[in-house]
Amino acid sequence: MSPVEFNDPQLFINRELSWLAFNERVLDDARFRELPLYERLKFFSIASSNLDEFFMVRVAGLKQQLASGVAEPAADGLLPAEQLSAISERVHALVDSASRLWAEELHPGLLAAGVSLLTRDKLTAEQKVAARTYFATSVFQTLTPLAVDPGHPFPHLRNKSLNVAVLLRREGPKRRRNMQGTSLAVVQVPSVLRQLVPMPGEKGLAFLLLGEVIALCAAELFPGYVVEHAAAFRVTRNWDLNVDEEESEDLLSTIQEELRRRDRGAAVRLELDASASPQMESLLTAALKLGPMDVYRQQFPLQPSDLMALTELDARPELRVESFTPTVPLVLRDVESSILDVIAGRDILLHHPYESFDPVVRFLEEAAEDPDVLAIKQTLYRTSGDSPIARALSRAVENGKQVAVLVEIKARLDEANNIAWARKMEESGVHVVYGLIGLKTHAKVALVVRREGNGIRRYVHLGTGNYNPHTARLYTDLSLFTSREEIADDVSALFNMLTGYAVAPQWKRLAVAPMGLQEKVLALIQREAEKARRGEPARIVAKMNSLVDSTVIRALYAASQAGVEIELLVRGICCLRPGVPGVSERIRVTSVVDRFLEHSRVFAFGAGSNPEVWMSSADWMPRNFLRRIEAMFPVEDPVIRQRLLDEVLGVALRDNVKARRLQVDGTYVPVGRDGTAVRSQGVLMELARRNNQPDTKPLHALRHATAPDAPVPSRQVPQTGS
Repeated sequence: MSPVEFNDPQLFINRELSWLAFNERVLDDARFRELPLYERLKFFSIASSNLDEFFMVRVAGLKQQLASGVAEPAADGLLPAEQLSAISERVHALVDSASRLWAEELHPGLLAAGVSLLTRDKLTAEQKVAARTYFATSVFQTLTPLAVDPGHPFPHLRNKSLNVAVLLRREGPKRRRNMQGTSLAVVQVPSVLRQLVPMPGEKGLAFLLLGEVIALCAAELFPGYVVEHAAAFRVTRNWDLNVDEEESEDLLSTIQEELRRRDRGAAVRLELDASASPQMESLLTAALKLGPMDVYRQQFPLQPSDLMALTELDARPELRVESFTPTVPLVLRDVESSILDVIAGRDILLHHPYESFDPVVRFLEEAAEDPDVLAIKQTLYRTSGDSPIARALSRAVENGKQVAVLVEIKARLDEANNIAWARKMEESGVHVVYGLIGLKTHAKVALVVRREGNGIRRYVHLGTGNYNPHTARLYTDLSLFTSREEIADDVSALFNMLTGYAVAPQWKRLAVAPMGLQEKVLALIQREAEKARRGEPARIVAKMNSLVDSTVIRALYAASQAGVEIELLVRGICCLRPGVPGVSERIRVTSVVDRFLEHSRVFAFGAGSNPEVWMSSADWMPRNFLRRIEAMFPVEDPVIRQRLLDEVLGVALRDNVKARRLQVDGTYVPVGRDGTAVRSQGVLMELARRNNQPDTKPLHALRHATAPDAPVPSRQVPQTGS
């Protein structure tokens, strides 16, 4: 097959359906019976939360395309309407699967553990009294019953809010009727109240969901009416921002205004309790302007995240995963020495969450206090609500240092948090900028400028993940500290470009999007293909979150045709179709979903003992190459390079417990065990424990991963977010 035929739509897997396949793998971990019950519930909740964002962004975008008459097909040839139809079919199957899992395993598992999640139709007399008492004393006054009739239009319900729909019939001979002979009303379930209401039970713990309490007592809200039927429902809305940066004079104010408008986005999904009547479904879909394909009936709680309150109410250790404490590398253990002095002597790699994120915070806190530090510059894409990093930057200003921070206020779903931090830092004197018009700044970079002797030395942190200490305990990411001159030159130039009018330079070591990152990746792939055509050994190993860019996928197909062996570790979306005869026979795609969210991006090009290794903030997606500021950086220290090859890439490729292999038809199947079980995240936790203990001989990742006595912890669970 010639390269020109790589445009065949059949060579590409649909982006949206590939994401849904990823979420199915998340739900698979809720089926993993080796996990403790509450960890299985956590996976169940994560799969549901993932779908929320998918509908808010991806489905909403397709619906907008359809409404505006856009008929641009995806790489696999599907038009927007065809994608929406395929998504609906796939999600309905996913919801049905989740309903079976709840009914057959999770709910019975709770009962076996002495935890009863009750429904209003199966309450004892004592429990009904308790529910009505709680409603009268703690709930009734917080509710606002909303009638729906010609004088009361259907309320505009907040995105993802839980509600109870009530069908009412007027008592007595004078009845207010619509065409169905009943009246519709809506009661919003207050999110400020606890969603699990304790109930008396014979033994163990018993709870009734707040929505069930309201449905049970709905007649109290509508005196003079008979409640014919009540059921919970939930609405998902278009949640994307619509900002014209070219026309905005004040980007911060514009985005704040858009955030206020966000809850008025069009409805894109209706989640409905399975018990809801056809009449109720018809009334709700008409009011929300949705069709039958947009309705998802569920035989499990509409907000599974509410169940996670059980983990706070029930402390039994056998129901939860064993805690893991990240380690601090020995080289950084000495609190008396400066982390900047350590970096001056060597590059340092941290593998989160196996190794602590604290040294990254310490790097900035020490810089803020060091009298010889003159300036600090940093990008912030996402950070925590109580960010110690933002506080350190503010302290640095108080100490007389020049501090410039690029806060990405367009970071999806984190806009409000980032705006709040931007305001606080501006008030403390930090110079805050919002990046380049039309581009999100996704690169994770920090620069410290220090006076040493008669000159200046610069210290750099480059990462694959966000400056967020909380998610750094849940996501696998990499941090590289270095003081190498050419990398520091590039980072300084990058900040000058972001904060001023400087044009993109000729990068010395970094590859930066959108000024050449895609071209660099293509050149590295092409180099391996040329080696293979000359009969030389050629190999590519790439780990990322998503592989979507069609230009890169075609280059990988061409490299496979040329003879390059290609191993791809792609956690989520993968639009490349492996195993196509004559096209991608030499490409294998593996996905690992486990306790921690696989988030690091590492790429190795070359066979033999000295391949070229790069780390990056960017996945191989059009948005990362063309619409974001991203940084890909080389790993020049040979020890760190080997560690990445052995530990981050090598162990993951040997996973045969949590790994799934992508098939030519787009499905994923377990890798299968051939010999010793290897669970990569369990191996890496043990490596971190052993290698960072004083007076302990370091373990070699590959030998350890395949050793007969390799530990494979049975209780692992991922945090799979966005």
